[in-house]
Amino acid sequence: MEKPPNKLRFRSLRNPDFTKRQKTSAQKLMEPPASNISDRIPNIRSRLLIVWGILIAAGLGLAINLYQLQIVRGPKLTQQARNQQMVNLRPYTPRRLVVDRINNVLAIDRPVYTLFAHPKLFDKSNQQMADLLAPLLDKNATDLVKTFQGQKSGITLATALPEAVADRITGMRLNGLELIQKYSRFYPTEDLAADVVGYVNLDRRGQAGVEYSQEKLLERSVQTVRLSRAGNGALMPAYAPDGFLHFDDMQLQLTIDSRLQRAARAALKQQMEKFRAKRGAVIVMDAFDGSLLALVSQPTYNPNEYSKADISLFKNWTVADLYEPGSTFKPVNVAIALENGVIKPDDMFNDPGSIQVANYTIRNAEHNGYGRISIAQILQNSSNIGMVQIIQRLRPSLYYNWLERLGLGQTVDTDLPFEVRGRLKSQEEFITSPIEPATTSFGQGFSLTPLQLVQMHGALANGGKLVTPHVVRGLIDSKGQMHYSPELPKPRQIFSATTTQKVVEMMETVVTEGTGKVSQIPGYRIAGKTGTAQKASPNGGYIPGARITSFVAILPAESPRYVVFALVDEPKGENAYGSTVAAPIVKSVMETLIPLEQIPPSQPVNQATKTPQ
Repeated sequence: MEKPPNKLRFRSLRNPDFTKRQKTSAQKLMEPPASNISDRIPNIRSRLLIVWGILIAAGLGLAINLYQLQIVRGPKLTQQARNQQMVNLRPYTPRRLVVDRINNVLAIDRPVYTLFAHPKLFDKSNQQMADLLAPLLDKNATDLVKTFQGQKSGITLATALPEAVADRITGMRLNGLELIQKYSRFYPTEDLAADVVGYVNLDRRGQAGVEYSQEKLLERSVQTVRLSRAGNGALMPAYAPDGFLHFDDMQLQLTIDSRLQRAARAALKQQMEKFRAKRGAVIVMDAFDGSLLALVSQPTYNPNEYSKADISLFKNWTVADLYEPGSTFKPVNVAIALENGVIKPDDMFNDPGSIQVANYTIRNAEHNGYGRISIAQILQNSSNIGMVQIIQRLRPSLYYNWLERLGLGQTVDTDLPFEVRGRLKSQEEFITSPIEPATTSFGQGFSLTPLQLVQMHGALANGGKLVTPHVVRGLIDSKGQMHYSPELPKPRQIFSATTTQKVVEMMETVVTEGTGKVSQIPGYRIAGKTGTAQKASPNGGYIPGARITSFVAILPAESPRYVVFALVDEPKGENAYGSTVAAPIVKSVMETLIPLEQIPPSQPVNQATKTPQ
């Protein structure tokens, strides 16, 4: 039988007094003492104050920092941000073209390509790639294979590939090849006008010729522009100013005529080879304004391959080297004497073959005398004795002043670079030593550049004015319209027109009756003067057996305008004289110049004197 529940215990649990006692005990346990509560209130307040203090300090700090960023440093930070978002860009612009007087291109910038190979990216074998590239690069396929095997990436195969070759390589669609475009200066006529045009180096800076002297005209003026760029650094074309990549179509036009230049070079090279000469030069100048129609120097160099050339060739020796002009200076001395009235055109002199000056004996080149001769005959026969007698009529101080007026001892004002100063004895030495005026009378004892001699003969051709020899005509556009011309010094009057006319007439007899007969051209009146001078040694005195031959011509004699000059340094052979070496060059150049400049004949050809054989 089951036992009944324990009623007594049940009742005790339900006893109200017991329950009340239990609640009272629990409440007593939960309620803190009054003293503890009063202690905790200050602690809570202090904590709140600390928290609020920290928050206020932080807010104040943020406010101060915000003031610093927005107000104090705001403009600087704004500029710094803009600098990070913007980039300065100076667009590449090619150098201006150089063209001759008839717009033949002498220098131009053209795109070329550097070819890189990355063999690790090839999808063909090294041999296959080599076989495909070798014909285009003008290289041996076996050598290319070895190159590919030696390096996995970044192999330079070519540095100046023409655009046509680059297009062919691109069309082959070969993996592992990289073409980088750049611009390179190209000279289509190669060495034809190198002495005038010059060249630019790898940094695209002119180093010779007008590429050097006219750098400012050849470099297009392009301003730096500021472009925005995105976060990845890419330029944002929407912010590019309109037309910032546009550049003008100006080109630098020279006075040189390539056709005449080519004819002069051919004639000069022929005579230099015939007489095994060291070097030579030809200059053609329009005496009206000093324009140089041709300026040729041999030997020369190819500006497309300037690194292979002798550096001494980079300086045009017609403006950078000095020489003693010899007899080609005699007409200038005759003009000085006529201008000062110490001689008259019909004066006669006696040439016994030698003359004593101080302690020196002066003789003619052929060691012969010409007896009684006129001034014209002195030029015809290139009499040294006659010239000494003419200059002896001038006071040395007056003669020296005239030499200085002509520019001796000074540089020629020209647009060609590297010009040098001529050499003339000091005034004291010249005046006190009688031998100095005597040797100067026949072109020795002083030195000048070939271009300066041409300038002086230009004064005889144009009525007595010293003009500025130059090769730059100006900047023209693609339609041929001139936009800029260099301002040249005003021509300086040296001789009277009457004096120069008399001298040109005397020089004409040199061609018709004297040493310049070989330069005759049927139908044309030509004035000229030969020169065969000893070659001065840098150490003093003269080089034994060495000579410089030259010939200068003025045409047409009845209305002088053009000066043609040829100079050949150290020709070999017993028959090497100005009349045999240089005069034929000048004749050949004049035969090209006449049709180019449409110079009419002085007289009907059938009545003209035939060219002597």
